[in-house]
Amino acid sequence: MGMKDQFQEKSEQFQQQAKQKAQQGKEQLQNRGRRRDDDMDNPRRRQEPEERMDRDREV
Repeated sequence: MGMKDQFQEKSEQFQQQAKQKAQQGKEQLQNRGRRRDDDMDNPRRRQEPEERMDRDREV
């Protein structure tokens, strides 16, 4: 395998990795958006962390 072939193979690997990372980033953004929508639909969930902190202090 010549240098040109090695370079081309490495380049293709980097491109594939970049595509995968971009896809993962898109999925994470979509999941964050869904969680935000869920929180808006259920205001009780937004209060839970504060209530947990209060309960921890009381104990």
